[in-house]
Amino acid sequence: MRVLTFLHSFEPGGVERVALRLVRRWREVGVDSPLFIGRDEGALRDELASDLNFSLPARPARWSGPLESWWMIFKLPAEIRRVKPDLLFCAGNTYTVVCVVMKLMLGPGCPPIVAKISNDLVLPGLSPWLRFLYGRWAWLQGRLIDGWVIMHPSMRAEVRATIGGVDLAVISDPALTTAQLTRLQLWRPRQDDAPGRRFVAMGRLVAQKNYPLMLDAFALGAEPEDRLTIFGDGPVRAELEALATDLGLAGRVHFAGHVPQSAEALLDHDILLLSSRYEGIPAALIEAMACGMPIVATDCGDGVRGLLEGCGRARLVKAHDVAAFSAAIGLACRGEAVTAAEHFDAAAFTIEAGAESYLDTFARIVNDAPRRRRGELLGNHDHAPGELVPVSVRVQPDSSREAA
Repeated sequence: MRVLTFLHSFEPGGVERVALRLVRRWREVGVDSPLFIGRDEGALRDELASDLNFSLPARPARWSGPLESWWMIFKLPAEIRRVKPDLLFCAGNTYTVVCVVMKLMLGPGCPPIVAKISNDLVLPGLSPWLRFLYGRWAWLQGRLIDGWVIMHPSMRAEVRATIGGVDLAVISDPALTTAQLTRLQLWRPRQDDAPGRRFVAMGRLVAQKNYPLMLDAFALGAEPEDRLTIFGDGPVRAELEALATDLGLAGRVHFAGHVPQSAEALLDHDILLLSSRYEGIPAALIEAMACGMPIVATDCGDGVRGLLEGCGRARLVKAHDVAAFSAAIGLACRGEAVTAAEHFDAAAFTIEAGAESYLDTFARIVNDAPRRRRGELLGNHDHAPGELVPVSVRVQPDSSREAA
């Protein structure tokens, strides 16, 4: 197969991080995996793509924001015609609008598309009218996109209710490398007599992550000796730093910014905090569970709920509830490791395992494409990782890419 992946930029984000790791791994195993980037800016370029070949538009965008999707819609058709991929990989919810337009614009000339569901499908707080419109939009996606990937079985019901009967595969989010997993499993609870607990949070500083709730709850529930380190950067950093100061936390909360190896930064901390409004399955939870670290998290999606089910000392509280979050912070203990749920298999969340499962899914979708066009594949189709329908693989690692 030739699998084309497209991204807006190298700006840090869980979707982009996983997509770049997948492209690298697919190339390592000999799969032709071109990469198309709307603009070559962002910290992930040096971190994950310094030696990756990729294509750019002749005049790359120099801005970010909502217009990036329109820019990609404008530029991607020419790349599809040039590369002639067997399959187009949609790395997350942000990119589904591009894929729908590709299907409408290119018609039979559009390759099969597999989309990963990276976040809750219905955002909280929508009015009934917006929910109705979003439902119609989700239905259209389900009719046009050929295959879907969810990161946990608990996300299946929402997909069925929102998108309908679609070809659906369950693949654990490949947020870790095997080497990272080995290092994370060396974590042990701190047993020294040093005062205070070392809390940690990871993620972009954006509204979705609801850091104001975390800071409010930390101010109410933490002890004077406790400290909180937040790894990540984003547009609301200045506001959050000002809020920390207003809450009297200036000396107790550290904004560490973006770090290349954020997973391994967990090793110096005691308890993970997650305060998001909505999520798919954030990498920070996978990393903390791989450690065996205590977790305090908001109930911010079916994936989070399913992942943490049965996890011994993971405390799941109602989203937007400052009192519940602060109480959970007060009860969190630094000296005991989490007993992970029996169904949590950390090795399944490695890039090595996930890349293979994605290729299995891609092969099946490509093989089924003729029947899908004839309308022979209808209704629900759930597939476990590893269901492989043999197709030929083209190993042409340089023919469809140009150096950055």
